[in-house]
Amino acid sequence: MSPALPVGDPAPPDGALPGSVVDGAHERALAMYLHVPFCRVRCGYCDFTTYTAEELGGAGSGSSRAGYAAVAAREVEMSGQVLAAAGLPPRPVSTVFVGGGTPTLLASRDLLGLLDAVRTVHGLADDAEVTTEANPDSVTPASLAELAAGGFTRVSFGMQSAVPHVLATLDRTHDPARVPDVVRWARDVGLQVSLDLIYGTPGESPADWRASVEAALACEPDHVSAYALVVEAGTRMAGQVRRGELSLPDPDDLAGKYEDADALLLAAGLGWYEVSNWSSGPGTRCRHNVSYWRGDDWWGVGPGAHSHVGGVRWWNVKHPGAYSARLAEGRSPAHSREVLDDGARLVERVLLGLRLADGLPAAVLPSEGRARVADVVADGLLRHHPSPADVDMAGGGRVVLTDRGRLLADGVVRRLLGW
Repeated sequence: MSPALPVGDPAPPDGALPGSVVDGAHERALAMYLHVPFCRVRCGYCDFTTYTAEELGGAGSGSSRAGYAAVAAREVEMSGQVLAAAGLPPRPVSTVFVGGGTPTLLASRDLLGLLDAVRTVHGLADDAEVTTEANPDSVTPASLAELAAGGFTRVSFGMQSAVPHVLATLDRTHDPARVPDVVRWARDVGLQVSLDLIYGTPGESPADWRASVEAALACEPDHVSAYALVVEAGTRMAGQVRRGELSLPDPDDLAGKYEDADALLLAAGLGWYEVSNWSSGPGTRCRHNVSYWRGDDWWGVGPGAHSHVGGVRWWNVKHPGAYSARLAEGRSPAHSREVLDDGARLVERVLLGLRLADGLPAAVLPSEGRARVADVVADGLLRHHPSPADVDMAGGGRVVLTDRGRLLADGVVRRLLGW
């Protein structure tokens, strides 16, 4: 069961945004996230807003896979109306990310139809990055060729591990031997390739993890994401931990595996640009995720999807049936929202911006945080450019996490914000 929605203020039935979202809009890119909430099987660790056919109870609920793209396209159309009514200037979409769930359970023509809706309503930047997530067992050479021909530029495969017993613990159903094939198929049609990995699965040895990273690198991906396993409340894995069938990930084990991955990836020519992400160069970074970390505007389409425009954040109703019903009635699918005050926006800028290899301007920090930078640098958690002596009450330079600081990023943020 995916988690409950956050608590917020009621969202307007028409989705109208306050006039404040116009402030600084010319400095922010516009991104679109398109959520596809369907999976063949729910993985035991997953708490995303996803549903299997059995959970949805059949096509009569108004939430069938066959009709989903047409429903989601209505929200794309609504996004154009709402942004224009708020007075925001027209901006072509710079990045599109189709996530899930398993987006490639939809027919390629449906994914291309959603992309066409974005293109029609907002326009796409000439150099737009267009990504879809995919499971290795949910694509074919033909489906990938159709996506590439229709405007997709990138695919992110959920590899997770190359070790069968680790995949079994995660309830992943794909054959790890298929990963090199799907990477080759994607490359053959001109798509950039990212591979997603998870470390810290119960029963995964350090050797298992190194084997997974090495198997990923053998595919020569453009990009790798590596995430520590988090056992989320309400998931099947959380129940297994509660019953003593599985153990919680050990923090020291997670740290060691992160360091191993970083060393292997760096040796293969992939450098980190965000704490959990590595790429072969600036041109193969996931620009969509960078847009999140830099506080740009993004509209999330689909059940449970989150959006952020000019300091206003909102989230949609979760069930595909309720989502479809609202759009059919001409109502916004937004369930609740919050308007971030200056303090909350500062926290987010520090929390997200510091995760990037480019770091954060020291001047962004509150005066108390700037005064603490030298101590955090002395503890080996930050680098300050040009030097700690340049940090004064007026700020100056940039602060960047060290290798050790990446392991303790949340703690560094707390120190800089005085928590």
